Amino acid sequence: MTDWPGWQGQADPGGVVLAVARVPVQSSQPGEAAPSPQAWDSPRASAQPAGTGSADDVVQAITLRVAILALAAAVLAAIAGAVAADRLVRPLRRLETAAAAVSDGDLERRSGLAGRRDEIGDLARAFDRMADTLATSEATQRRFLQDAIHELRTPLTVIEATTSAIIDGVYEPEPRHLATIRGQARVLSRIIDELRTISLAEGRGLDLRPEPVEVASTLRRVAEGFRARGEEAQIAIEVDAPEALVVVADPERLRQMLGSLVDNAMRHTPAGGAITLAGSAEAGPAVRLHVRDTGTGVAAEDQPHVFERFYQADASRDRARGASGLGLAIVKAITEAMGGRVGVASTPARGADFWIELPSA
Repeated sequence: MTDWPGWQGQADPGGVVLAVARVPVQSSQPGEAAPSPQAWDSPRASAQPAGTGSADDVVQAITLRVAILALAAAVLAAIAGAVAADRLVRPLRRLETAAAAVSDGDLERRSGLAGRRDEIGDLARAFDRMADTLATSEATQRRFLQDAIHELRTPLTVIEATTSAIIDGVYEPEPRHLATIRGQARVLSRIIDELRTISLAEGRGLDLRPEPVEVASTLRRVAEGFRARGEEAQIAIEVDAPEALVVVADPERLRQMLGSLVDNAMRHTPAGGAITLAGSAEAGPAVRLHVRDTGTGVAAEDQPHVFERFYQADASRDRARGASGLGLAIVKAITEAMGGRVGVASTPARGADFWIELPSA
């Protein structure tokens, strides 16, 4: 191998000849010097790795694509957020508009969102129920005011007419005319007192002093108070209650409520009839006090309204007997103020059963 031009050999200690080739490169141009052997030994003489420039381009392209995708995702997220916000805000603005209308007195306005089956639908249904309650309350107050004016006007008209007739000389100032004036003045006073009682009871401002009250003895005491009137009207008054029944109530107010129920029963029970004051233990910690009569009863269409203020199924007869139309309303208001409830069960022409349910002691 030592005979080859450009080869130099050197023997290693083991006798192996190591050969290094030194191949001269001829210049492609005439007169150009050939590279020196040292040029081949230098790393600078080696060429750059193939594809280095194109790899940088790929990295730059990938980076650009990632940036574009990130920007597109941000734009889409912003659009989706705007759509979601609009879907959330739009019904809330609609609800706000309805609330503003109700606040301005338009009690017939509703949200129009009660059909939704989400949290906004729940809120809308609650708003509509509130608006219904406000509308009902407003109608009740308006009707109450109209009824109160009507009830107060009647005795005032009688008083004015009677006194004018006496002053003008049409009537002599006889006791019977003066008695008429006094009677109508008492009606006015009673209506005012009863309205005040109802207002205080409904507003939880009525002075109540609840304590354990024996039902049987209370019923007997109320019955005795109407005994003379019952005998005059030929109506029997009976008591049927176990001695063990005890309720928690204000004793004076309880007698007042029972008296109102008995008075109502006597005005609707003909001669020869009977009124029974009874007591019964109910399921749970409650006792019912009943006032049953054998009178005309209460029609089915009147039963839901008998405890309303100024409601009179037979207004002409009740007014002729001096009824104000507030007795049963007072019973309801006071009973509810003491934590109880009231009701009526009746069959027309077979009597009525008015009851008060109170907590037992």
